[in-house]
Amino acid sequence: MLLGLSREELLHEALVRSRESFVPFAGLRVVRRPGWAQLVTPLFRQGGFNEVALARLEPAEADAVIAATIEEYDALGIRFRWAVGPDSAPPDLGARLAAHGLVGERTVVMAAAIDEVLAALAVDPAIRVEAVHAGNLEAFVAVSAAGWGCDPEPLRVYQRVLLDDAGGRTYNCVAYIDDEPVGVGNLALFERSAYLIGGVVLPAYRGRGVYRALTAARLRHGADRGLRLVTTQARAASSAPILARLGFVALTEIEVYSRR
Repeated sequence: MLLGLSREELLHEALVRSRESFVPFAGLRVVRRPGWAQLVTPLFRQGGFNEVALARLEPAEADAVIAATIEEYDALGIRFRWAVGPDSAPPDLGARLAAHGLVGERTVVMAAAIDEVLAALAVDPAIRVEAVHAGNLEAFVAVSAAGWGCDPEPLRVYQRVLLDDAGGRTYNCVAYIDDEPVGVGNLALFERSAYLIGGVVLPAYRGRGVYRALTAARLRHGADRGLRLVTTQARAASSAPILARLGFVALTEIEVYSRR
């Protein structure tokens, strides 16, 4: 397999390790117990930091747990997501979530060797990518909010937390064309892998290589820190085909459920 790692090792980085791809901040509640991993964050009502990343439930309890979880988020007025992967249970968990009114979206779990992708990744020199800093934080927030169609204030709060984080656990960046901010990307850094999160390009600038430039910048950042492996969970209908053309390989597919 990739970089001499087994499929199980790659999936651990992409599915298990990625569940820690955030920096704690005020208001974020992390719920961890055997067979369960959940985030609850009232500040992010429109999505983000609100998810069930792992649920291994007994069949007899599954529907009650699903109903109680949905009720918890609904009471807070929060849009959330629920990932159903190879370590989820029961086997019909996705069908049960659908019966409770959630809609699934196919997501491809992918991995690549950073050096191999970078060697083949041509980037338009007219696209400039900067790491987020105090001077361009508002540009990052504005593009993120416009690209994802969400409230900018929670993003602003979290980015300020990241600027103060001395651990270097994340790397966020802004792409520019003619000094106009047009796209953003995020990266989480672990001990032996980097994890791509949330790249978005404004609609008017799509198809011009901005996503490729954001991907290259993030991979270079990981490589500069000695990492050789990158993983991600990419939407099958959008970013997964792009990443496949860049050299990412599919490890498995999962369904991510949410309200529509």
